[in-house]
Amino acid sequence: MVTTTKGAVTKHAVLERAVALASRVGLGGLTIGTLAEDLDLSKSGLFGHFKSKEALQVQVLDHAAERFVQAVIRPALAQPRGVPRLRAIFEKWLDWARSSPMPGGCLFVAAATELDDKTGPVRDRLEQLQRDWLGVMATSYRKGIEAGQFPADADPDQFAHDMYGVMLAYHHAHRLLRDPKAEARARHAFEALLP
Repeated sequence: MVTTTKGAVTKHAVLERAVALASRVGLGGLTIGTLAEDLDLSKSGLFGHFKSKEALQVQVLDHAAERFVQAVIRPALAQPRGVPRLRAIFEKWLDWARSSPMPGGCLFVAAATELDDKTGPVRDRLEQLQRDWLGVMATSYRKGIEAGQFPADADPDQFAHDMYGVMLAYHHAHRLLRDPKAEARARHAFEALLP
């Protein structure tokens, strides 16, 4: 039996709100003060949990990443290797993007634009999370090569790059352009990546 302390439950609830807030105001707009105001709590109480703005922002990224793992990666990796797994990754990722639990859209897409030319631990953590995600896609494709479903000389890293590009285009078309064909276009582009 797993026991959860009251402090851990409180911190989880605070991180849930912090992820939602960061999706609306950006990671740069997320401070202990803005979170305290949003939660109607004292700054000193939140400072006890996070110690600094950067620590809060890194923990928010990690919390959002764990949600992504639970919603997208774990279910997709449970599928058979090769095309079924890659389709599951695409479908779960599309579900995540389409019905994101974050009111401001995908935190990772917004944070990538916000942090791409900055330095520091928050950018470093986001970069590592994104590299890990690209690695999951490349490894899934590599396993498909091993299973004989893709050409032996195919480039798994290129596939991951291209699949990521499809989803970034989907985010742009869906959220910014409000293109009613965004999902159909993303599906077409994904299918074109498969042999």
